[in-house]
Amino acid sequence: MQEQLREDAEGAILFDAAASPQVDADWFVPERWRERGALRTQAGGRGGVQLIATPAGECVLRHYRRGGMVAALMGDRYLWRGADATRCFAEFRLLAEIARLGLPGPVPVAARYRRSGLFYRADLITRRIADAQTLAECLAAGQLDAELAREVGALVARFHRAGIWHADLNAHNVLVTAAALHLIDFDRGRLRAPAEGWRLANLERLHRSLLKLGAAAQGEAAFRTVVWTPLLDAYEATFGA
Repeated sequence: MQEQLREDAEGAILFDAAASPQVDADWFVPERWRERGALRTQAGGRGGVQLIATPAGECVLRHYRRGGMVAALMGDRYLWRGADATRCFAEFRLLAEIARLGLPGPVPVAARYRRSGLFYRADLITRRIADAQTLAECLAAGQLDAELAREVGALVARFHRAGIWHADLNAHNVLVTAAALHLIDFDRGRLRAPAEGWRLANLERLHRSLLKLGAAAQGEAAFRTVVWTPLLDAYEATFGA
């Protein structure tokens, strides 16, 4: 990672010069990639994400948007509290640390904010994780068995052991490939001293997500036996290793 900052009248771009020595504002404009025949859109997240074929390889372009009731009022605007506090710069740097630690997360390529008075808008570009399904998709396809549940538990434990807190740990933010599992979407995530309270709260969030998506359709007992107990067992074994 060779972090480089480029500032202009509208805001700033933070990028990995090792991935691409030249990153400009056009990288964050989907229409520019469309004009080059290098844009593909896919669902996921608020408003979906853009898949772009960049000089640094195939990447994911995500525009930050608010959720919940505040979205109607603020849309994609965030309160300005300084460049280092922007959602995009904070996530870029957390992802860089995740990569440095050798953990399986999205690799950051570039981040940009554009400031307007008291507010800013933001974007993030990460390398695409190819040939992946979300854990939610695996569940819907009937592929969430005890083996996969154990892999998920071990994955989460590795991040927790390193002090990586995920603000929205759910089945949509676990990616499954033939080679490995990954955690994605670290918006608002941060480094924390490992503590039982936030670790258990993170796991409970994942538990609620799985139930909401129908993981207990065959009954609570079956869910505990086939999914949740193997997941927790692998989590504890990995965290304590």
